[in-house]
Amino acid sequence: MAKFRYKTTPTLTEKAPPGIWHILTNECAERFAYYGFTLILTEFMIKHLVGGVMSEGNAISWYHIFKCVTYLLPLVGAVIADLWFGKYRTIIFFSILYCFGLLFMTIDQSRIGLFSGMIFVAIGSGFIKPCVSANVGDQFGKSNQHLIVKFYNWFYFSINIGAFIGPFTTPKLMNSPNFGPKWAFGLAFVWMVFALIAFWMGRKLYVHVPPTGKSFVKGIFSGEGLNIIKRITILFVILSAFYCLYELTGSAWIIQVEKLNKHWLGYNWESSQVPSFNALFVLILIPIFTYWVYPVLNKFFRLNALRKMIIGMFFLIIPFLIIVWLEYKIRAGLTPSVGWQFLANFLLTAAEVFVSIPCLEFAYTQAPKWMKSFIMSLYLAASIGLGNLLTFIINNLIKDREFFKGPNYYWTFIIFMFVSSIIFAIFAVFYKGKTYTQDENDSSDSDNPNDDVHTDMQTETELQ
Repeated sequence: MAKFRYKTTPTLTEKAPPGIWHILTNECAERFAYYGFTLILTEFMIKHLVGGVMSEGNAISWYHIFKCVTYLLPLVGAVIADLWFGKYRTIIFFSILYCFGLLFMTIDQSRIGLFSGMIFVAIGSGFIKPCVSANVGDQFGKSNQHLIVKFYNWFYFSINIGAFIGPFTTPKLMNSPNFGPKWAFGLAFVWMVFALIAFWMGRKLYVHVPPTGKSFVKGIFSGEGLNIIKRITILFVILSAFYCLYELTGSAWIIQVEKLNKHWLGYNWESSQVPSFNALFVLILIPIFTYWVYPVLNKFFRLNALRKMIIGMFFLIIPFLIIVWLEYKIRAGLTPSVGWQFLANFLLTAAEVFVSIPCLEFAYTQAPKWMKSFIMSLYLAASIGLGNLLTFIINNLIKDREFFKGPNYYWTFIIFMFVSSIIFAIFAVFYKGKTYTQDENDSSDSDNPNDDVHTDMQTETELQ
């Protein structure tokens, strides 16, 4: 029997690519598994860890080290995919490791299971991150290019549906006397296995773009490649302050919910369920921002990606002021309603919409076609990965000092955020880069990094 040969170019059709629904199913299920796992980690470590629970400070530290590694590894994943494996094989192989990580947590809730699980999940999730979204774009050719925006919207919708349902479900299982942590982690494991199978079943339908090999490395270390990396990395590093605070929703904010009145709107909320609403709020706020907030702001000054990010960085301080106010109430012996943290989460999501989506848009336009996956990975590493590392460092420096207990813990991060926002605004004002938009002629399909001058239209970018 002849060996099946995978497609390396898109199918000539004006309809949706034949394998796209397998990719969307995979993404929804993987996000269920990832967020269903990560957003119960902090509560698990302080309440359910077999062999002795952790202190709140140590649980926060381990959570952010895990998130830091998860978001630094996409750089490695992008290089592996572009040099050797290709996107499909990278996703399949490291999804298997991902499944093993969740399996470890399902069968062993001691420190051995915890750390083994976190290592395998961080490697698996981190390595596939740069490949999955890029793989969506690979499925489209010129005849159905008009559908790519529609399906990237479906892709984003799939992400947020999984990110909402997963962490809404697993905390109930973990804290139920009839189930417990093994059932919560087991559910995440089942969904990840389902994600892997759904992706594998579409293998004969996908476009398998071959790795670019050494030309990718030569392009990265060319003069143009190094200049792009230098320009954009400075902004990404300063932007890490945003994620330094944002990521506290999965650790310190969950711990604060334990001290609040969790009965609200006729429902007894689990602490780890509260941040799950971020995904739902994102789906609500994106159209509101697109059709109302941005048009109104544009009447006063011209908005672009950098200006949106500046607004979002300063705006992030507002939800943290609510968290500080709650800490003062707790210190006074009161038990405020968890509804206040829902409000803080809603405002934090508004800041996220101001920052994350424009940042993705900005990162995508600041590099030629052959370099876009690498730049997106650099964004994940330098902004989100470094942000979690900063949270880990700051938390470790202040967690055992009495002065930084309660409200002062959050004031430390707020001051850091305010200073970083000013620095980011200054750099953004003076930023001058090149905006790359794909030319519509036939040469724009080239993936050769040595051809980027000819295949991309370049315009100067600055904040005016």
